Amino acid sequence: MLLDMSNIGIKELADQLGISIASVSRALNNPDRVSESMRKKVQAAADKADYRPNKLGAGLRTSKTGNIIAIIPDISDTFNSGDIKSLENIAAEHGYSVLFGNTQGKREREIAYGEMVRSKQADGIISFSHRMPFTEEVLNNPNFRLPPFVNSCEPVGIPGIPLVTIDNVEAGRQATQHLIDLGHTQIAVITGSNDSPSSKLRLDGYRLALNSAGIEYQEHLVHLGNYTLSAGVSCTEKILLLKNRPTAIICFCDETALGCLSTLESNDFSVPHDISVLGFDDIRFAKYFTPALTTISQPVVDIGRRCFELILAQINEEDVADSGVYLPHKLVVRASTAPPTK
Repeated sequence: MLLDMSNIGIKELADQLGISIASVSRALNNPDRVSESMRKKVQAAADKADYRPNKLGAGLRTSKTGNIIAIIPDISDTFNSGDIKSLENIAAEHGYSVLFGNTQGKREREIAYGEMVRSKQADGIISFSHRMPFTEEVLNNPNFRLPPFVNSCEPVGIPGIPLVTIDNVEAGRQATQHLIDLGHTQIAVITGSNDSPSSKLRLDGYRLALNSAGIEYQEHLVHLGNYTLSAGVSCTEKILLLKNRPTAIICFCDETALGCLSTLESNDFSVPHDISVLGFDDIRFAKYFTPALTTISQPVVDIGRRCFELILAQINEEDVADSGVYLPHKLVVRASTAPPTK
């Protein structure tokens, strides 16, 4: 898979087949106007060369659409909404529109949005998913040319693809270290989903802090969530049933922390007197939780801005030297964490 070239043009495809550009265009855009054998011949050559016609107008002098697709697993997620607002604002400043692909985590929707860019309906992709929005067949095609592409927060793990994120290992370590410094040794975790790279990295940071403090890692204290409020509820209910109940809980997103706080309150536990709670993201409501939430703050405005700068550079065929941009996070200490009382 090549990362730095645009797709083959219609003229090259026509020359390769020894037919006119008009014939190629008819076969791909108006297949009912050509014979079945011609249609199959042109389509097979187009697939092999990874050619996609520009459905927004083949006669335009420029193939740029002024649109960028942002692939988002859940557009209702409060953290994503901050990134989206920032991305929209900076894109508008440069005359671009952002088409938001709310996939609900469904693979077929991701691929459909990837196809929109391959067929020149948008100029590039900013992805908030850990998966590439293309089929394995497309990715394995030696003629496939990756369109302008930036990963936001969740790395896809392919070298050379620009990524904008925070140092999730250090963020997980810092969150855990804060609780250790307060005197906690029994610290539970509610993670993100099992296939989330950011969640795995934060858990690495958690283990790193425990190890540095000489505290044993205990598997039963780690509960699999999915970055949702409901996961905060269900996982906290399980944590409260543990024989040696932890004195602190780290939630890998603030919405999960809200579910955790609500469940603790409904079970007559006082935060932070009985159990401390720490979140991730510092969403705009975090300081209004009861109690106000201690959390790891992510620079959502800067993440959105940097993502757009990187995608615009690729669209303009500029060299993108930064394959990994790690923006600073910070621990914001509020009222939900305190020294243990037992």
